[in-house]
Amino acid sequence: MTPHRKALLQIHFCVVLWGFTAIFGKLISLPALPLVWWRMLIVVLAIAAWPPVWRTLRHTDVRTLGLFAGIGVVVALHWLTFYGAIKLSNASVAATCMAIGPIFLAMIEPWIARRSFDPRELVIGIVALPGVALVVGGTPTGMRGGLILGVISALLVAIFASLNKRHVERADPLLVTWVELASGTAFLTVVTLLWPGPDGSFAVPGGRDLLLLAVLAIACTLLPFTLALRALRHTSAFTTQLAVSLEPVYAVVLAVLLLGEQRELSGAFYLGVAVIVGAVLAHTTLRLRSASS
Repeated sequence: MTPHRKALLQIHFCVVLWGFTAIFGKLISLPALPLVWWRMLIVVLAIAAWPPVWRTLRHTDVRTLGLFAGIGVVVALHWLTFYGAIKLSNASVAATCMAIGPIFLAMIEPWIARRSFDPRELVIGIVALPGVALVVGGTPTGMRGGLILGVISALLVAIFASLNKRHVERADPLLVTWVELASGTAFLTVVTLLWPGPDGSFAVPGGRDLLLLAVLAIACTLLPFTLALRALRHTSAFTTQLAVSLEPVYAVVLAVLLLGEQRELSGAFYLGVAVIVGAVLAHTTLRLRSASS
């Protein structure tokens, strides 16, 4: 198996795990900010318990650490807007917004990663636009605020995916994960101290929420985040993001089976998801054929 194909399989495995993140976001009763803060903190503490990380940290220059710390702030903002979208709408709507990411990424990655622009990437992104329009039309008016936050989240994920692709070779993936999430946790801590808000941003989770947060942090964050960074070494951020666009499929199916969200959304919404998935599969097929030729 070529490194490129192995990377694609790793990415799709990560996508399956990420498909559960929206479900956990709906099941956990905490507001968006404390949910993200606890999620990141648990991962940071878990990685910190692994001694090789500290050895790698000592041999990494300050400039590189500062670079990934900055990317970590973008990651924190992405998760904050993503879970904010879930709280304002539902898991299906928030996850489906991530499919807009490839459209942003087609414009952002060539500039950030300093590679030539491939028109096919923008074309495939544009093909998904009718699906996005159907999704918007099939979403109740009361959930449109969640849609807006979801689109912002998609833009942020395109930015940090491009930045990670450009700089991922600078350090060990597990160290990168730790630095990014540690800086994201610190950033959200400062935000909460400066603007505490009325929702109790440092709310302590109950037993049920704590268990769900632990599963979310380890199985759906630490494992796929690190694995995806390794896979990025053998595939473009755009290809990765299009694969990640399958996340709405898993999230929507899980939301129907576990949360019964089909009662909240119309047929146009699900037709839009199908159009987006078609664009993703078309791009994946083209990429695989190009890699084998």
